[in-house]
Amino acid sequence: MFFRRELHGHPVFREGMRSSSPIAPGIAAWGLMTGVAMVKSGMSVLEAVAMTLFVYAGSSQLAAIPLIVAGAPAWVIWATGFCVNLRFVVFSLHLRSYLMHLPRWRRLVNGFLTADMSYALFTARYPEPATEPREQLAQEAFLAGNYFVTWCAWTGASLLGVAIGNLVPSAWGLGFAGVLCLIGVLCSLANTPLRVLALVVAGGAAVAAYALPLKLNVVAAIAIAVLACFWLEGRLPAKPRERTA
Repeated sequence: MFFRRELHGHPVFREGMRSSSPIAPGIAAWGLMTGVAMVKSGMSVLEAVAMTLFVYAGSSQLAAIPLIVAGAPAWVIWATGFCVNLRFVVFSLHLRSYLMHLPRWRRLVNGFLTADMSYALFTARYPEPATEPREQLAQEAFLAGNYFVTWCAWTGASLLGVAIGNLVPSAWGLGFAGVLCLIGVLCSLANTPLRVLALVVAGGAAVAAYALPLKLNVVAAIAIAVLACFWLEGRLPAKPRERTA
């Protein structure tokens, strides 16, 4: 919650901003492409602006746009968005121990503004939740500074994309540029054997089920990959602990 004085005035807030600054250009490029895609799909400017401000989830927005254009039933659009954003359930469960001392409304705002990269950078900086009030404030300030940069980069670029969407020629191929951005994010996250397996299974299932209507191959691919990883996770050998001197 970067608008609170006790957070944006904290020295750690600026540390959080610096940690997420290197990824801001990539997030902005993705947001710009999403804004253009919403307008190009036939959504009104008001609808595109509302989706940018209230959904704030690039992958689910990109998944929902073709379904909205195709006139898919509302339950299909909701189910697709839920499946695409299923990872945030895991993020929320993990962040609960960091933020449970806060009032409910502050937990909700922090959860809404925390994106994938913000979560990854925050948990890398603070592997364990703080127990002292001063340390808890520092952790929240770092998280707020972190997602302040990502939120500004995404929202500003997406609104710019909405504003100039009709001026961008289709020949520029921004849709393919968005795919490249997603591939870059996927490759950076595929840093364990189980995540690589999830990527391969989801990609293979999406291609195999491509003939399904209303882009349901995306929903099927996510469900199959999640089930496969849940099934395998309990069967993989535990990592050996490092010996201490």
